[in-house]
Parts: sequence; C-alpha cells; structure tokens
Amino acid sequence: MLSLNADESRVLGVLIEKATTTPEQYPLSLNAVTNGANQRNNRDPVRTMSEDQCFDALESLRGKGLVVRVETPGSRVHKHRHNAGEVLHVRTAELAILAELLMRGPQTVGELRGRASRMAPLESIEVVQGLLSAMMNRDEPLVKEVPPSPGSRANRFVQLLCPDLHPLDVPAAVAPQPQAGGAVTPAVPSLTERVAKLEAEVAELRATVRRLAEGLGEPAGPSLQ
Repeated sequence: MLSLNADESRVLGVLIEKATTTPEQYPLSLNAVTNGANQRNNRDPVRTMSEDQCFDALESLRGKGLVVRVETPGSRVHKHRHNAGEVLHVRTAELAILAELLMRGPQTVGELRGRASRMAPLESIEVVQGLLSAMMNRDEPLVKEVPPSPGSRANRFVQLLCPDLHPLDVPAAVAPQPQAGGAVTPAVPSLTERVAKLEAEVAELRATVRRLAEGLGEPAGPSLQ
C-alpha cells in the first residue's frame, strides 16, 4: 500500500480539493499548490510550507504515480494534477472524503458529510457511511474507525495513507490553531461543523432506537428527520 509523509499528504489533499472546488484554476502551478497548502480555512493544522517543500512533495508524489506534471502550450510554468482516483481505485466521492481526512484529520460521519459535500454530492449520512465502509473493507484499507474525540460520543474515521498524520486525542471542535508568533488559540466551530455534529448524533440516536425496537420485537416508529 502507498505511504505518504505529512508534506505529501497536504499537497495531495490540496490537489484533490482544488480539482473540484476551483476547476477553472486547475491544474495547479507550484505557487498555487503552496498557497493552497498554507490557507487557513479547511485545514487542521494550519501550516506554513515553503515552495521548496511543496516542490519536493510534488516530485515525490510524481514518483508514486499520484501526481502528473502538465506542460501547457505557450506557458513556461509547469502545472500539476493528481492521479489519485486511478492509482487508489476510488470513486470521486471516496476521494473527496480522503482529501478531507488528509487535510483535517479524524472526523465523524456527520462532519465528513458537511465538509466533503463541497467536493462531491453526499446526499445523506447513510451514503457517507457506505463510502467509508467500502474503503475500510478493501484488501488494503484506506480508512479505519477510531474512538470518539474527548467530549464526544460519535466514532470518527481516519485515513491510512499517513496514519500518524493527526493526533487522535484532540477534541475536533477545539483543535489548537497556530497564529503569528507561535501562539495557539482554540478554533471556534463553524455553523457547518455544529450542524454536522448534530446530524451525527441524530444518526446515532436513530440507530439506537432501531436496535431497542428490534430487541423488543416492536416497530421502530417514524424516522427522525
């Protein structure tokens, strides 16, 4: 199975993300990759990568077949696109989930649905769960399930391309964010994150109700919306 380091993980995540969220600017130049790797939104942790670091990561990913260099007629600037779908044998929606896990670390089903939906349609919690199950049940799994973060009850999922990329014991909603001068402050959860957390908790409650009803031999009643 392919193995990535931290720099390769961030750069690959950026290429996957930008291919769908800003297709008019894709493939990406080295400068665009560097800007994407260092942006402050949709990243955890926020990093400061140099162009040299991003270049080395791109070249290493090229060696692994995950990135292709694109020669643009009339331009002296090389651009880059990912080849992750073909190399990893994953669908577009699975790739979107992997990108989120690479760029933001362990997340619940609800969080993944709320965040990865900007890259691929994810109609329901059940759809996301099915995609995660498919990636977990492969001969060489790309994802595994891990216990809830401190203060939460919902299990999370983590990518296995770079298993030690993110700590597992940091509360997702208050993960420290580096600022100028090296100081860190807790990140305030966004509305999307709060909604995603609530959706995950509702899905968990629905599953519990179904299990209890089945154990009593009674119908589960109308589904919660």
